Amino acid sequence: MALSGALSNALSGLTANSRAAALIASNISNATTEGYGQRSLVLGARGGSGGVQVIGVSRNVDQAVLADRRLSDSHTGYANDMQAFSSRVEKLLGASGEPGSLTTHFAAFENALLTAASDPSSMQRLQQVAFKAQDFTDKLNVVSDHIQAERGSADRSIASQVETVNTALGRIRQLNEAIKDSSVRDGDPSSLMDERQKVIDSISGIVPVRTISREFGEVAVHTASGVPLLDSMINSEPAVIGFTAANAVTADLTMIGGDLSGLTINGRPINSSNEGPLGGGTLGAQLQVRDVAAVDMQAVLDGLARDFLERFAAGGPDSTVGAGDPGLFTDAGSAFATTDEVGLAGRISLNSLVDPSGTGAWRIRDGLGAASQGAVGDATLMQGYTDALESLVPPSSANLGTSATSFSEHVSDFVSAVAAARVRADGEQSFSSAQNTALKELELSKGVDTDAELQTLLRIEQQYAANARVMSAVDELMQTLMNI
Repeated sequence: MALSGALSNALSGLTANSRAAALIASNISNATTEGYGQRSLVLGARGGSGGVQVIGVSRNVDQAVLADRRLSDSHTGYANDMQAFSSRVEKLLGASGEPGSLTTHFAAFENALLTAASDPSSMQRLQQVAFKAQDFTDKLNVVSDHIQAERGSADRSIASQVETVNTALGRIRQLNEAIKDSSVRDGDPSSLMDERQKVIDSISGIVPVRTISREFGEVAVHTASGVPLLDSMINSEPAVIGFTAANAVTADLTMIGGDLSGLTINGRPINSSNEGPLGGGTLGAQLQVRDVAAVDMQAVLDGLARDFLERFAAGGPDSTVGAGDPGLFTDAGSAFATTDEVGLAGRISLNSLVDPSGTGAWRIRDGLGAASQGAVGDATLMQGYTDALESLVPPSSANLGTSATSFSEHVSDFVSAVAAARVRADGEQSFSSAQNTALKELELSKGVDTDAELQTLLRIEQQYAANARVMSAVDELMQTLMNI
């Protein structure tokens, strides 16, 4: 081999060593950087006089682990949101016996009735019945308002998340084009690929997505169910997800009824539930809250309010209440119409005739339609109220089932059902969180190994020294020849 050839080969080795050392430095400094893919130098034999040439840089990411982790992000996001919703509602209802809880307010009303029945002449005890009755209906109102507030919050969250996904898809398209351009020009698009991975990760918790590799480093983004969101082989532009937020959400507004917006893709309506193509992540969780979980809770709560109101209505213990007149409890001041059950829990109120702040508490003893006060020692009506609450009667509301049950059992069943839903949500959250943590750890273990990088750096230093020694030896030989 000629001296010039040896010198050229050594120089190519030094160039490769220098580039490899720079990549190792980048790997080590970004070992904990989110979305960073470990780099390695791709080398090949140089034709002609020999030596080594740098073919390019390889970005090493385990795509299978990455895909599984992204799907796990979605499952975890869904589980977290559903657990948070269940916990908030359970906290609002309160635990049995806890001050301010729904069961405590009802028990206080029952006790006030019993206490007043033991001394019906006491105006203070009669007023206490009115106060406790009002406290219970106020609690129903608060719970109903909170459930609708949860639906409204979910509706706004859906709009925000849709905007986030649309923005991210546009950004991914831009990065795809930049990566393709860099690849065509034999550049190193690794940093652009890092950024693209972070952008895709940012929406993986919202919507479960999978990526498909295309030519020149591009990727297509599809939902887990196979709906294309960004795929240059289908459309050069990303899909546009549509959604219109509501100004306000009330119990009577539903998506099924056409009152609330569903999702669209490129203007076409899709299944806008958690089982739809965009379900499975936090977006699906908010759809589930707005259109299923909160709606079901409101329906049962309205059934409770109806059952409670009807036990004191016309035809009940108070014979002074005429047909069509409101009983002890009203629908926003009026008699309840059986077709207006939806949202009743937010409207139920104590009849103003026995307003505890006024002077009509005696009507709890003598009847709402009584012209004047009767015998102060007559506890018949209050005992009738107690019996009405304890009576085992089939509920008029289909949302409470068909079993003949006392009102206290209905309340306990509702509170227990909410608690059970929270327990199930806790279990799903715990499982998905553990799975997500395990996949993240596996992903990190396949990332930058700083110990391995340092060992490789030592080998590079040795190779660098060897190439430098060759160049030094060639220089010495050339000096010797020049001196002859």
